Amino acid sequence: MKHFLIKYRRKPDADPAWHEQIAEFISRLNADPELSGKIHYRCMKTRDGSDYYHLAAAADDQAIKVLQSREFFTRYTAQTKAAAEGVVEVVPLEIIAETDS
Repeated sequence: MKHFLIKYRRKPDADPAWHEQIAEFISRLNADPELSGKIHYRCMKTRDGSDYYHLAAAADDQAIKVLQSREFFTRYTAQTKAAAEGVVEVVPLEIIAETDS
């Protein structure tokens, strides 16, 4: 698995439907027969703030290539940049240790 942390601060005037757009992206991931079960995605934000953290995991490089070929991924990436205040940072992660479940 390849893991990534995507982080940014949402602009105060960003689209109020941003959470719906995130949910739509995740729905598209789940519905795509080539990506379902191969891309795991979770979005979180600070409780009382505007900092967002997306955790993404891909089964392998092929899953990443398929994802990047999808129109809905290109659109979502552009929407994320538009919602962000400043730069969207994508950080590749390595798992050092984890629980069984």
